[in-house]
Amino acid sequence: MAGSQRVYRQRIKSTETLKKVFRAMELIAASRIGKARARALEGTPYARALTQALSALVSHARLDHPMLDTHREGSNVALVVITSDRGMAGAYSASVLRETESQIEKLEAAGKEPVLYVLGRRGASFFRFRGRELAGAWEGHSDAPRADEATEIADALYEAYHSDPEIAEVHIIYTRYISMVKQVVEVRRLMPIEVVEGEDEENGEALPLYEFEPSVDEALATLLPLYLRSRVFNHLLHAAASELASRQQAMHTATQNAEDLIRDYTRLANAARQADITQEISEIVSGADALASS
Repeated sequence: MAGSQRVYRQRIKSTETLKKVFRAMELIAASRIGKARARALEGTPYARALTQALSALVSHARLDHPMLDTHREGSNVALVVITSDRGMAGAYSASVLRETESQIEKLEAAGKEPVLYVLGRRGASFFRFRGRELAGAWEGHSDAPRADEATEIADALYEAYHSDPEIAEVHIIYTRYISMVKQVVEVRRLMPIEVVEGEDEENGEALPLYEFEPSVDEALATLLPLYLRSRVFNHLLHAAASELASRQQAMHTATQNAEDLIRDYTRLANAARQADITQEISEIVSGADALASS
């Protein structure tokens, strides 16, 4: 029984060490989630204003631009997958990868060929392990996205869409942040762009009048890449906030589970110690009785 006590004490010690790690990671995520949430939500007004301006341009222009061609022919569909660089975030990356696999199956069933662009080490490792070729991969800033990285990604997608006529559509799969307890995996189409003409779809208000200089077509050609960069960056910010929220929840749960394990192991160690004491007392009494009878 002494061996059992030693085993339980070792397990208690190792679990306490893990608990400290989980607690530290929970506090780190909690300290960063506020800023990440603010960045994700503060970008919404800018994205809305940019969408209004683009809608006004489309309503005035008759530009034959590939990003506005909703009937583009092609057998390939680009999928931009946003995952995390690190684990310990619950089902955050797994949910995105599960949705991606579902989208790939649908595309292949429809005779389409998926072209993968992956953000985050978890996603890149997942697809490389399964032998899937990646058209592009970015790693290192999943929980703190940068504007220059979003620009690099958007420009790479823009160039691929324009240079390869076989790419009919570009979709992004990411996790949209709603609240600390709710994050939703969504699939959004990046290209070709769909914009609502004539009024602000969200507020039901008429779009403001614009004066275009030097021309509507030149303004639209300049605004479309800017619009794509804004959307990519906004999705990255939402994904980062979702990752930190998921990590905080996962580490909080892990800390509680570690406390439960420590409590159970302590109870078992006390029971083993009590059994050892009882056995020792029994041996002493038996020895004393044997001596008395002899």
